[in-house]
Amino acid sequence: MAPITAPRLGAAVRAAARSPLWRTVLVLALLLAGFGGWWLSAGRSPDYPRGETRFATGSASGVYDRYGRLLQTHVARAMPGVRLALDNTAGSVENLDRVATGRDSFAIATADAVADYHGPGRDRLRAIARLYDDYLQLIVPADSPVRRTADLKGLRVGVGEPQSGVAPVTRRLLTAAGLDPDRDIKPVPVNIGEAIAELREGRVDAFFWSGGLPTGAITDLSDHVPIRVVPLGDLAEALHKAEGSGSDAYRAATMPKGTYPNAEPKDAVATVAVPNLLITRDDVDPGLVEGMTRAVIDSRDQIGAQVHAAQLVDLRTAVYTDPLPLHEGAARYYRSVKP
Repeated sequence: MAPITAPRLGAAVRAAARSPLWRTVLVLALLLAGFGGWWLSAGRSPDYPRGETRFATGSASGVYDRYGRLLQTHVARAMPGVRLALDNTAGSVENLDRVATGRDSFAIATADAVADYHGPGRDRLRAIARLYDDYLQLIVPADSPVRRTADLKGLRVGVGEPQSGVAPVTRRLLTAAGLDPDRDIKPVPVNIGEAIAELREGRVDAFFWSGGLPTGAITDLSDHVPIRVVPLGDLAEALHKAEGSGSDAYRAATMPKGTYPNAEPKDAVATVAVPNLLITRDDVDPGLVEGMTRAVIDSRDQIGAQVHAAQLVDLRTAVYTDPLPLHEGAARYYRSVKP
């Protein structure tokens, strides 16, 4: 048998290439390769339902609302076909109710409000991420005699709207200071925008706020009216030990020097902080939740450039969402990026 030389092999290949059978095999191979590439590409495409999904934020002048609007822009780019519709609310308590009852698919709420919530659908609530901490703030005019929470006795105090996260923690702060929230002060149930207007007009003597740092509305207030931030750090231990399932969420914290450059005092202020959670419901599509989780983590620097509190969103701490378990979609995302 004659050996197969390079010229003979080349001639055989050229002859086979001219045959109808060879051309048919080649076409089929190309079609299969193209189909396989399409299939793999389709397998990598985001798998989530398109359309509008609702997100409960907070009062129009608060950090929740600002964060939500910036996240809305990022989601529109990162998740084509998803329209994040924002709902302004009184705050954490209303947000929990809206998600638990299906009016919204996503919301932000403080961990203490989550722990205290026992409304319909409580067992269906799930977490997506721990975001940033809210800092408890007591704001008074700069010349106010109030130097500590106990000094509020007999005064008109903004205590937050009934369904806000501010209202329940304000009651705990007043109780920890030895005051009866209903009898020892004159409570004024207002949101942050209303509280600022009331303080400027002298219709309240002080107001409580729980929000990320800095809160733009308070920065703006300090640019026009002399104000002072009253320290709350002396109540941290008592607040943590107070009765109620949400008490474990609080920790001693410090508002950094210069948080509000035009407010007093100029130094750092001891206070109390509580984590914010991005929440959803157990029946929200896992692909949608996975995409939302990715959007939250990926947008940190972009959003943090405008909402400084968002700079603290971190992949390493985002999974610590006590008292809520992670949603299946969020857990899937965190597993996918685990080193």
